[in-house]
Amino acid sequence: MLTILRVFWFSLLFTTPFQQILDKHVKADLEFLEQFYQELHKKPELSLFEKETAAKLAVEMRSAGFEVTEQFGGHGIVCLLRNGDGPTVLYRTDMDGLPVIEKTDLPYASDYRMADMNGVENRTMHACGHDMHMTVWLGTARALAANLEAWSGTLVFIGQPAEEIGAGAKMMLDAGLYEKFPLPDYGVGLHSSPDIPAGQVGFGKGYTMATAESVDIKIFGYGAHGASPHKSVDPVVLASLMVMELQTIVSRSIDPIESAVVTVGAIHGGTKHNIIPDEVTLQLTLRTFKEEVRLRVHQRIREIARGIAISAGLPEEKFPEILIPDTATPPNFNDPDLVDRMISSAHKVLDQSNVVHAPPQMVAEDFSRYGHTDHDIPTVLFWLGTVPEDRVEAAKKGESIPALHSPFYYPEPAPSIETGVKVVSQILVDLLNEDKG
Repeated sequence: MLTILRVFWFSLLFTTPFQQILDKHVKADLEFLEQFYQELHKKPELSLFEKETAAKLAVEMRSAGFEVTEQFGGHGIVCLLRNGDGPTVLYRTDMDGLPVIEKTDLPYASDYRMADMNGVENRTMHACGHDMHMTVWLGTARALAANLEAWSGTLVFIGQPAEEIGAGAKMMLDAGLYEKFPLPDYGVGLHSSPDIPAGQVGFGKGYTMATAESVDIKIFGYGAHGASPHKSVDPVVLASLMVMELQTIVSRSIDPIESAVVTVGAIHGGTKHNIIPDEVTLQLTLRTFKEEVRLRVHQRIREIARGIAISAGLPEEKFPEILIPDTATPPNFNDPDLVDRMISSAHKVLDQSNVVHAPPQMVAEDFSRYGHTDHDIPTVLFWLGTVPEDRVEAAKKGESIPALHSPFYYPEPAPSIETGVKVVSQILVDLLNEDKG
């Protein structure tokens, strides 16, 4: 009974005042954060080239009072704020944009151009909401740095490069993130949602995003004149057979209760109408949650490829070559207990109707790597609603809403920023104060 009373009085004396202070702080900071967001939106930098973006974040984080280490794992930054004894919490933002031509007609739309890693110049866009991620991240840092009396412990805010190519988290971990900086007790991140209205947040437990793999299959045959197909073993035909057979993996080889995706995204082969080529290449994306399902998909791809080659009468040296790189992004797993705690925190700053369930998706995110280590750190990546009200109303009438990576996608800045900063700030304060009361 005494413990319950202590928790009750602690809640009255500490949590409620912080919520009021937080609300006032965020409203006062919102104009600055909106301007910061627009500046980021205008100049997206591609994966592995986030130099100016990272430098801009580093300046603001030093100004807020954080110790900042730059150029860590590529253009990654690590920002520490130590405030006495207590837990250590990691909060990640990603920083990279996409090679997409923006078509939003916003007054602050991107018209930026830059070369990618192959030297090809592209128009760029923050079509995945990373500019919103960075703005909420900075806003949260400013809120907690301005209210040190509300919490104690250590904040590890990281700005991660190269999320869009699934490389940045591994780059930062390989550089020694968990060895050179305080080891977190918890890891937190958010992602802009193209489906949830601005002003809401969405949480899911367990597997919420999939393993993503890129697979290349090179199919061989014997070329010939297009008018003499009987003198060939046509790899175009074999590739066509393979595309159709690959569709049976999920429908006939995977337990219907499990989830998997096998998509052939590209076919490359041939040079001219009347020439049967010697080879054709398929490019696939695979999405799975469980390791045993992933390995079963791999097995069936190899069996199907081999079987089609045998049926065509090809010798073993002409069997398809299958390249499955060992670079798969692991599935994102949200720790169920941590999700419950974060939902409880979100309810303190939002109406319960604005904290919604988010079902699993087959997209991928390398945030998952921060929990997939020997340290077994509980992590949660949740969804920040960003959809403008007019698009929500349009969707009710059956119109489609632009998805992430669409040239037409954009968040509604003010409510998305305000909601994100309030929710994440409350989550972090509650995690840092877990032993109090």
